[in-house]
Order: sequence, then C-alpha cells, then structure tokens
Amino acid sequence: MDGIGTVEELRRHLQWAVELEHSTIPPYLCALYSLDAERNAEAAQVIGGVLDEEMLHLALAANLLNAVGGKPVLDAPELLPAYPYTLPHSDGSVRIDLNPFGAEALEVFLRIEQPEAKGARPQADGYATIGQFYGAVEGGLRRLCEELGEEAVFTGDPARQVGEMAFRSGGGRVVPVTDLKSAMAALTEIIEQGEGAALTEVWDGEKDVFHPDREEVAHYYRFQELKFGRRYQAGDTPRSGPTGDVIAVDHGGVRPMRRNPRTTDHPEGSPIRVAQQDFNATYCLLLAMLEDAFNGNPGDIRSSVRVMYAVKTKAQALMAMPTGDGKTMAGPSFEYVPKDQRP
Repeated sequence: MDGIGTVEELRRHLQWAVELEHSTIPPYLCALYSLDAERNAEAAQVIGGVLDEEMLHLALAANLLNAVGGKPVLDAPELLPAYPYTLPHSDGSVRIDLNPFGAEALEVFLRIEQPEAKGARPQADGYATIGQFYGAVEGGLRRLCEELGEEAVFTGDPARQVGEMAFRSGGGRVVPVTDLKSAMAALTEIIEQGEGAALTEVWDGEKDVFHPDREEVAHYYRFQELKFGRRYQAGDTPRSGPTGDVIAVDHGGVRPMRRNPRTTDHPEGSPIRVAQQDFNATYCLLLAMLEDAFNGNPGDIRSSVRVMYAVKTKAQALMAMPTGDGKTMAGPSFEYVPKDQRP
C-alpha cells in the first residue's frame, strides 16, 4: 500500500509535491548565481535550464493539486526551513545545503535527482528517491479513480490550471490537468525530466533547448555532465557515463559564497544582514505571487517575472559582499519573512 487511500490523503501528498519541487529551487539558484556567466556559460546554461524545468515541475504539482480540489500553499514557513535540511517528507538521506557552484553543490544535486533503483517500491512518505514518491502518487491516483470514478477525484475548477510559464529556458510543457490521462502526462513530465525516460536511458524525451540538434539529457545526467566535464552523446548509457564533447568549467569564475548563509551570522543592522533581509522579503514576495497565480489567477504568473529578476540581482549583490573571513562572500539565506513584517 502506498499510503494514499483517500482523496484527502492525495491532496496532502500533492501539497508535499509542491514543497518537494520548491525545495530544489534555492540550492539551484545559489549555484547558478555564483557563476560568472561569461566565464562559465555552459555550466550556467545547464543549471539555468534545470532551474526553469523545476519551476515547470512546481507548476505541474500545483495543477495536479488544483485538479483534485486542493489549494496549493507556497507562502508559508514550511517552504523555507533552516538550512541544512532534508528533502521534505523523505527518509532523511538527502541533505540540502546552499553552496556555490562546485563539487559539493553537484553532489547535493546528484542526490536530489538520483534515479530510483530498479525494483524500488513506491513510497509516499519516507521515500529515498523522488521517483519513489511520485510512483506512490501515481498509484494512489489510479486506485482512487478506479474505486470512486474520475469525476469524484477531479473536482477542481479547470480555470485554476496554469497553461504556460513566463520564464522558460528549459524543455517540457505545462500540462493543464483535468482527468486521469492529463494527470499521468503531468507526472510523466516531472519524472522523465528528472530521472530520464527509462531507468536505462539518460535522455528525457525532449530536444535540448540550447542545442536543438541534440536530445535533452535528464537532470541527474546533466549534473553528471558537469561533474565529469563531458557531454552525453548518442550511444552513451548510465553505465558508460558521458563520452562526448568537453564542458569546460572555470572554477576561478565562481563567487565563493559562504555555505548555508544565515542572517544571524552578521550583526543586526550590518550591510550584509540588511541585504539578506531585503532578499528574503523579495523571495517571499515571489512565493506569494506564485501562490496567488496557482490559486485562481494563473495569468498573474507573468507578473512574477520582474520579481524573479529582482531575486537574481539581490542574490548576486550579496555574493559580491565579503563576509570578513578573508575567504568567502555573503549569500542569500532564504529565510521566511512573515507577511506583516515585509516592506
């Protein structure tokens, strides 16, 4: 049994999916914004593409939750727990840290995107891999539709469905969810982009956005490309590893952000702490705007683009501020700011 036996349990787990997809965004943002995009254009393209696809997955999770009569929540303290922490509702084996781009960050990303082992059972709570979690969601959805009928499961207002994303440099598509067929399409999009189209494939079934002549590599294998410094090419497999073109990484073109920054690392009123507090308020505004878009105002998602650019600008400004230890720069701390404390 996968732990999803009622529609209410399904809604709860799909809210967990929203939290899970969001949990990947802050660490990917830190790695991306620590890169000098001119000196590390290829690495920035790879991480930027994955980040945009995670935003897509967030929208797909919200569509799934809306379709079954739920209410996506993003603007809440549980979306921004203190770092480090583990993947939400997992078995605790995957620790999430905020790091600049580098070997440590890539190891975190590879653990997040780790494909499930062959024969691994679906696991709704205490999962080891994201694939196991979504396998449990899929099983619960199918069973409830068989037991209750699709009309009793998909009770959400179709007008709440997001049909497109405003900031996209990744592959895939936003799938409006209204029935079991479209729900399965949304889940497939999430799983294949992360782990690959099959456990024996590195490809996710799409074309590479930046190189349309190539097949697109799933997230786990894109991070392997950065780790090993080579692209996957036709004929490569998970066993062979990437054997294609070299991806050059200039490690001198990485801002040395302090690991897991916190506002409490710096005195009250200090320039870094003030900048971190400003960043946190802006990021929470972004979460509020996305929550609004996912709760009846899907057209408003375009309005969040300017806030996303403000998040980038403020994160990079922090990474230009020395911490005073002679080695590291400051960074965004992604701490929750209550609504009544925001400017």
